[in-house]
Amino acid sequence: MELGERLQRVTLYYRSARGVWRELLAVAICLLIGLIVMPCLIFAAGRIVLGAYPHGGLFALWRDLLQRLIVGSRAAWLIVLGPYVLFWLLRGGRWLLRATA
Repeated sequence: MELGERLQRVTLYYRSARGVWRELLAVAICLLIGLIVMPCLIFAAGRIVLGAYPHGGLFALWRDLLQRLIVGSRAAWLIVLGPYVLFWLLRGGRWLLRATA
């Protein structure tokens, strides 16, 4: 099964879920994005703008991020929880648009 099919199945499963289960799926998806996609984007942007990561490659950045999560770094938690916060902001914006229409 290729990635596009898997993403389509996850999307259909998420849309069919209701209540707490749907919210838990949203949290899990957003945390995966925060732990996997965000560090990749940060690494790519940093490499373009600032040059090579001084501690190594992408996996070194992940290791540093996980270490900072364990010690409670606000910046690390913001990176990981950022997609969920953005998700809630988009939900709130959609709700406001519906309420004013």
